[in-house]
Amino acid sequence: MAELNYWQAIGLDPLWVRRKQALELPTESILSEPIETVLETATTSALSNEGFDQKELVASAVEELTIIAPAPAPAPAPAPLIPITPSESNIVPLQQMLESVQIAKDQQLADTVISSSNMLPIDIANLDWPALLSHIDACRACSLGCSRTNAVPGVGALNAPWMIIGEAPGADEDRQGEPFVGQAGKLLDLMLTSLGLSRKENVYIANILKCRPPNNRRPEKAEVQACIPFLYRQLALVQPKVLLVLGATAAHALLDTDEPIGKLRGRVHQYQGLPMIVTYHPAYLLRSPAEKAKTWADLCLLVKVMQESVTAQS
Repeated sequence: MAELNYWQAIGLDPLWVRRKQALELPTESILSEPIETVLETATTSALSNEGFDQKELVASAVEELTIIAPAPAPAPAPAPLIPITPSESNIVPLQQMLESVQIAKDQQLADTVISSSNMLPIDIANLDWPALLSHIDACRACSLGCSRTNAVPGVGALNAPWMIIGEAPGADEDRQGEPFVGQAGKLLDLMLTSLGLSRKENVYIANILKCRPPNNRRPEKAEVQACIPFLYRQLALVQPKVLLVLGATAAHALLDTDEPIGKLRGRVHQYQGLPMIVTYHPAYLLRSPAEKAKTWADLCLLVKVMQESVTAQS
């Protein structure tokens, strides 16, 4: 203790005392001054005291600073970037995305329909023409009633001997509210004119569905089941002599079969006591003009059946 008091009396402490005091100081107080200033202060203090070596004191000061404030560790190197290569499994085609959006939209519309008061059952079999047309226009029995622009009940003579049944309205029909008014409708009118027929005089035209499916997709079974009672009532009101069915969808719905249209055409079917001829849809004929000859043969067969029916009734 006498030796320690001696060092303190002359203004300097032994190395181990100064090291202990430095470790007890906050690191911020030591690092608040540049290292050059600290070394200069230590050197000046050493030169003012006799019996101490300048180099030893400077080396001690540097050693203490190294212990208290070690150099910061180098920052770790950033992780290398891994390139992502697109593959077929993580790329969703645009068409698939659009279909997914449409499915979600249809589901939302269906949820709205379920909560609608228009789902109350009606006695379609007893409706007259004005009431039937009004119910078709207000129908929300499926989601198509919410997505369409106009309902398309039918067009033609209300007591026509010929009744033509198609699949569903297209874009042109949805805008105008009348069946077969696009390019396929123009082709149908030409075929009827060749037979001496007209939608204004002796033909009534209707579809299985009264509302257009989105993007002209094929009608779903639930949609057909919800809408076909309106067609049944139209048949009862018109009371035609013969039926001409256009396209596989309409034929399958009325005949309750999935037989290809190539096998259904060219022969006479019976539907509720009425002779029925099945042939290609005019829209298909626009894409496959070579099949027009077969459709013309089907129309000629229907004319023959009509003539035989008139002769039998007379």
